[in-house]
Amino acid sequence: MANLYTKVKLYLEANSKTWLNEENNITLRNEGSGDYIHTWSVDSLAKPTDEQLATYEDAANAEEALNTVYSNRLTEYPPIGDQLDMLWHSIDESPELKTKYFKFYEACKAIKVKYPK
Repeated sequence: MANLYTKVKLYLEANSKTWLNEENNITLRNEGSGDYIHTWSVDSLAKPTDEQLATYEDAANAEEALNTVYSNRLTEYPPIGDQLDMLWHSIDESPELKTKYFKFYEACKAIKVKYPK
């Protein structure tokens, strides 16, 4: 089951609003019996009903699954500096890639020459 936050975010977006712009006008709470909208003061947009929010269930589940993928990737990718170094070495070992990625290769090579190991 999707989070209330995600469904509210999608409801806002479907009505030309954003969570970022409206987060101070909405309070979500859970006092033990499930999430609910505690306060809603979004200009020119009515508080969504449970039925309206339910229509966003599938889209919210998909967005949350995608966010999980992005989060997992972010934590497991090597640091960006290491990724760039791997890319540079791959290009350095391949003459055809040196031509294709010449500007990138030459910019990195200049730094490596300036600061050798």
